[in-house]
Amino acid sequence: MTEERVKAYEELKNALTNAPFLLIPDWKLPFKLYIDACGEGLCDALHQTQIINDKPVEGPISFISRQREPTEARYGASQMGCLLLVWALENLHN
Repeated sequence: MTEERVKAYEELKNALTNAPFLLIPDWKLPFKLYIDACGEGLCDALHQTQIINDKPVEGPISFISRQREPTEARYGASQMGCLLLVWALENLHN
């Protein structure tokens, strides 16, 4: 295998065998909320960019997900986006 393929294999192996880290929230810094609706579920990830070892690192603070309700399968893209945002904010507020 070429050096590039070996490197790609090692990166993939590392990603699959190591759990993602979670940052401790810094309430003085802004947050980013990523939302996604896929086939059968809803998921949100709350991220923040913090300085770690003198480098800015964006990392997750929390992940939340749930299965989609049967009635939500008919939602359009904008309705699904609103549902995700409201659902995420309600869950993260608690």
